[in-house]
Amino acid sequence: MIPTRRLDLRHDLTPAQLLQCLASGGLAAVPTETVYGLAADATNGDAVARIFEAKGRPTFNPLISHVADLAMAREHALFDETALRLAAHFWPGPLTMVLPLRPGSAIHPLALGGLSTVALRMPQGPLRDAVAALGRPVAAPSANRSGRVSPTDADHVLRTLEGRIGLVVDGGPTAQGLESTIVRAETDRIVLLRPGTITAADLEAATGLPVVRRADGERIDAPGQLLSHYAPHGSVRLNADTPRAEEYWIAFGAAQAAGHPPERVFQLSARGDLREAASRLFAALSAFDSPDIDQIAVATIPTEGLGEAINDRLRRAAADR
Repeated sequence: MIPTRRLDLRHDLTPAQLLQCLASGGLAAVPTETVYGLAADATNGDAVARIFEAKGRPTFNPLISHVADLAMAREHALFDETALRLAAHFWPGPLTMVLPLRPGSAIHPLALGGLSTVALRMPQGPLRDAVAALGRPVAAPSANRSGRVSPTDADHVLRTLEGRIGLVVDGGPTAQGLESTIVRAETDRIVLLRPGTITAADLEAATGLPVVRRADGERIDAPGQLLSHYAPHGSVRLNADTPRAEEYWIAFGAAQAAGHPPERVFQLSARGDLREAASRLFAALSAFDSPDIDQIAVATIPTEGLGEAINDRLRRAAADR
């Protein structure tokens, strides 16, 4: 166990403190526009190994490396015209691209999961500032124990990582609440490897190319593809528009559970807004993530648009473990 410092981004954090942590090979949980990331210098093998150790993450599961700008990204990956178009349209933002690794890249092989590709993202917020100050990519998967609920505030981070990491940067709740969309850009199509807040329709509109989905069960070639992921302690039952008496219920829209105790209900969006539901999904799973809660039911979520990403996370939360 190591002491974990908690510093409030809005009051007492200076950039030097975060930079010092990363430059010395330490781990820091840092907010992004999606979820909190567990950040470490992607070129430092010992630091990358500490990510896997702190998370209990299998080393075949690659990490996303974060860059400050396109110039840094092109030092480590080969971009074709499709990838450049995506970067121009969506970076900085919640889009990760899986690209061929550029020969001579300094990103440590452990961060690549044994692949000849690299997953790159240009984030918004303090993580991008830290990457720019460090001058090299920063690996930053979600700041939680592997397979558990992704964190959307500092308390969620500390629930599973306190004593395992040196620094938590508290920036309050994250804005979007779902991890980034992950794609593989090809000449004539885009392969959607993990849905997120940038939807298939957004990708098609930006590039004019069709979007195809990766099938579950295929070889892992990007982060976020384990079939069981985002799991709370209790079992999760999906498409449950009426909860059973013993269940805690994640509600959506107008569906009601008359007489169900209010402390057993978490409403994702009373008005049925998918963007609001996405921003609150991990908070809902975290609220019911307790050894004392055996059964969780989740109301039906539409599958179109952003609902694809929400349902992807819910299926993985409900999968056999």
